[in-house]
Amino acid sequence: MAETALTSTMQWVLQEFADGLVAAFEGMTGSRPEISFEVLPALPTTETYEFRWQQSFNSLSAPAYIAIKREDVLAAGQQVMSAAGVDDCSPEDLKSTFIETLGQAFSMLARSFTARLQREITPSAGREHSELSTEAQWGSVRVSFSNTQIALAAGFPAALLEAFAPIQKAQAACAGADAGSSVALPTPASRGPVDESQTFDLLLDVELPVSVSFGHAYVPLKDVLKLTTGSIVELSRAIVEPVDIVVNNCVIAKGEVVVVEGNFGVRIQHVVSRTERLRTLQ
Repeated sequence: MAETALTSTMQWVLQEFADGLVAAFEGMTGSRPEISFEVLPALPTTETYEFRWQQSFNSLSAPAYIAIKREDVLAAGQQVMSAAGVDDCSPEDLKSTFIETLGQAFSMLARSFTARLQREITPSAGREHSELSTEAQWGSVRVSFSNTQIALAAGFPAALLEAFAPIQKAQAACAGADAGSSVALPTPASRGPVDESQTFDLLLDVELPVSVSFGHAYVPLKDVLKLTTGSIVELSRAIVEPVDIVVNNCVIAKGEVVVVEGNFGVRIQHVVSRTERLRTLQ
């Protein structure tokens, strides 16, 4: 992979990670911090980074790395806990809170990887790691809250970045076409009716998750922390309203709850239209 393509990919990955980190903090604190990032020319001085994290992804050959000062770990955790109305926390609780936020950021980064590579990428269990890769491309990320600022270093090895080499080449080709050159990008091969029929037959055995939604509720994190045995969470749906039948995160029908041989079931009353289904995905 050429150096320019590697740098371009690193900038994209770093931006996606930074966006995910901001979204994670916003979701857990209720306010959106400011963020800035830049690609670094070399591995930063690591002696000052007491907390070091290694994050792997399924089907990617190399992990990502995070390095951050212990004081910034505690400050980040305190931002989240203070937003939940909890100010008296142990350092271990603050550290766990930061790790949870970091996990959400990597989950969002994995979704960006999935969209770009067109195959499912999920984060594996991360862990603290004493060593940082000297072969990784490194960047710095600064997150600014109203009353404090934290900084961390994020490293992505070349082996991880090279997974995006075909996409970078295609984008470069598109850029050349926009500049006036004639570039033919590969297109999917045409398929005849027989191929389509065979493909559809294969899909008939694919299993999809089916669930029934009785309703939902939005609860502040500070109230979630107060939930105990016996607590009641009020849902958005009245008891007489039909429930939603959800397939693969899409509402496909509505129905009423029934009991079938001692088990709960749902009698379908209405199959939603294609327009309604698309609306539930937004």
